[in-house]
Amino acid sequence: MLFGAGMVYGGGWLVAAGGTWYYLLAGIGSVISAALIFMRRSSAVYWFALVFIGTLFWTIYESGLDYWGWVPRFDLMLILGIVFAFQLPSLAPGFSKKLSLTLTGIFAVGFIAAAIIPFTALNVTPASDVPTPGKDTFATDTGSGKASSPSSGDWYTYGGSLASQRFAESKEITPENVKDLKLAWQFRTGDLPKTRWGAENTPIKVGDTLYTCTPHNQVFALDAATGKEKWHFDPKVSDKSIPYTAACRGLTWYDATTNSHVTAADNAVAAVPAGSGAENDCDQRIILGTLDARIIQLNAKTGEVCKSFGNGGTVNLAEDMGEIYEGYVAINSAPVVIRNTLVVAHQTIDGQRAFGPPGVIKAYDVLTGKLKWAWDAAAPETSTPKMGPDAYKRGSPDVWTSFTGDDKLGLVYLPVANSSGDYWSSSRTAAENKYAVSLTAINVETGLPVWSFQTAHKDVWDYDQGSQPTLIDYPDKNGQKIPAIIVPTKQGEIYVLDRRTGKSLFGVEERPVPGGGVEPKDRSPTQPYSLFHHLSKPDLTPQDMWGLTPFDQMVCRIQFQKAGYQGQYTPPEADRHTIEYPGYNGGSDWGSVSFDPGRGIIIANYNDMPNLNILVPRKKADELGWKPRDQIPHNPHDTGHAEGAGDPQIGVPYAVNVNAGWRLPFTGMLCKEPPYGGIRAIDVRDGRTIWDRPLGTARRNGPFGLPTGLPINIGTPNNGGSVVTSSGLIFVAAATDDLIRAIDITTGKTVWSTPLPAGGQANPMIYTQNGREYLVIVAAGHHFMETPAGDYVLAYALPEKK
Repeated sequence: MLFGAGMVYGGGWLVAAGGTWYYLLAGIGSVISAALIFMRRSSAVYWFALVFIGTLFWTIYESGLDYWGWVPRFDLMLILGIVFAFQLPSLAPGFSKKLSLTLTGIFAVGFIAAAIIPFTALNVTPASDVPTPGKDTFATDTGSGKASSPSSGDWYTYGGSLASQRFAESKEITPENVKDLKLAWQFRTGDLPKTRWGAENTPIKVGDTLYTCTPHNQVFALDAATGKEKWHFDPKVSDKSIPYTAACRGLTWYDATTNSHVTAADNAVAAVPAGSGAENDCDQRIILGTLDARIIQLNAKTGEVCKSFGNGGTVNLAEDMGEIYEGYVAINSAPVVIRNTLVVAHQTIDGQRAFGPPGVIKAYDVLTGKLKWAWDAAAPETSTPKMGPDAYKRGSPDVWTSFTGDDKLGLVYLPVANSSGDYWSSSRTAAENKYAVSLTAINVETGLPVWSFQTAHKDVWDYDQGSQPTLIDYPDKNGQKIPAIIVPTKQGEIYVLDRRTGKSLFGVEERPVPGGGVEPKDRSPTQPYSLFHHLSKPDLTPQDMWGLTPFDQMVCRIQFQKAGYQGQYTPPEADRHTIEYPGYNGGSDWGSVSFDPGRGIIIANYNDMPNLNILVPRKKADELGWKPRDQIPHNPHDTGHAEGAGDPQIGVPYAVNVNAGWRLPFTGMLCKEPPYGGIRAIDVRDGRTIWDRPLGTARRNGPFGLPTGLPINIGTPNNGGSVVTSSGLIFVAAATDDLIRAIDITTGKTVWSTPLPAGGQANPMIYTQNGREYLVIVAAGHHFMETPAGDYVLAYALPEKK
């Protein structure tokens, strides 16, 4: 009766919203059956049988052989069927006890089988035609300096080298012996923020030293063989400076004699005047960008500040940016050095003020800290540094994620984000509309654009560039090498461009997309789609709604029917929710992709989740008390929330409320059917999927935030990327199950995994020291992914040979 009443109530709402009649009809049948039981009528059995069989056929019709589709549609019904079958003799004396036990047994076996199935391989595309390794087939030439070609066993930049392939020439750890991998050493930084945790750090390793940074931008130099501390630097960053996440993704190494193949030694001599006393100051440097917008250079050997750089070792990035609020301007990705130019970008926190600090990118002489040029996407025709509080347009597009460059070509590749008001576009200038949400190549000598490739037009979905681009050399039909660049996006598109010109090697198609929303005249009639590859899945349907029971699935279907949804790029509205799929955390984000240059395989882990969004008129937002962070007293116990949830967007007509992942408030479960995240191998030659599989188990996930402890490979949300080795292994954490795992690149199967003491939302790296290979992951957790905070630097290795 309770089951039927709930189905009737919710089913009526769903029918009124234009959805399926099943829930209402099944509820009515269940209520009738329950009433007949109370009346001691044997016809109750037939009414329940009608509901049971009808549910079975409806489930087959909607879900076919899709296991996850059966769960909410048939799990409770099967349990009710077991109870009903066991009670048959008392409900209807005409049925024998033998028949009752037979039906009970059949249903019970079905339930046990259903409980076993999720432990098998679901939603897997098996490996096929895996390319065999060649010799430097797709290796790239970005110059002859150490940043382009690190010494064997080193990890020179955030992505390994300027190519940012996240590839290690590692042959000691193999698919055959990876099962023997053990924790070699562990280091704890002691930096555990209570708010917005998520260091997202990948260490760098040069020589015998590993360098890592923490949520408060503390830098630790560790012995690469033992993990013992060599030195420690604390820039004293306040909690108030933490933007959306306390991220310190990476550090930058610089050595004037080895960094660049372009007159490095001459540059060093010219930059530091003879007799100044600074000639021997910091011949090897660690460059740190802080969450309070400082650029600090440290002596890589001692950790002491390099006094010859800037003002006593520090440059203030926020200079001439006008009014700056605490936590609004943060350097959370590693700066990049191309030749003798240090390029620094920053995050301007989203959703607070549409006309907050500008997103201008600045370039400095790497040795002296002198400002060389400043490029602002809102005024792209000039790079001459400006002075004064109004030097740059307020709220102009920033570059918050990791980027890279080509030392040989003299270009830096900037994944340009959006203007500060993510979900409103009418106030943007023509220049912002051209350069926002693009990959833009800047001449490092002039600071001016060489080319720009846009991946979303007039974006109002927070589809800014999140992934660091990857550089490869692509053989053409004549055997000549084309300098190319791989560009993954949040939408799931993967582009391969000529990095000299920005022209696609595989083609791009402009396809019609939905119009309307609150700014119909500002919506682009088309959006770009890659003809190489995409990670996104087909548009959502009501059948894709999910839950653990028919009740939460029914709520999600009601929300789907009431929301605006015309497919990808459905514009946001103010009078009803709209569905954004993929959501802003969908496709590829800041973890980016890894690349095996010998096999020519792209490894992309990705998210597959929608967002449920609604614009909130300014008056209503004011009534709700939504204010920008600078008008709210600092709360040291604020653990953060999903980006876009109750964001005020001061300066434009609408605030925004984003339900990231489209979760139900009472269970915390996502409305879309699993999987929610996966990992895929892609052949760079033609964009073919080699294999694909869910990434992440349910061991740390479950309804109401309770971990199930089950190793079901459901495919969880993930943040962070992978590293691939020449021996044929992929190492990745990223998922919300707090595991780091090794995957065989030839099969897509996990061949090793181990639990982490905190969330693994960071890119792992691999290095060699004293002939021994180490896998390193920073386990610091992430507030957005709701994984436990930590301060661990963990190194795994095979047992030492006796």
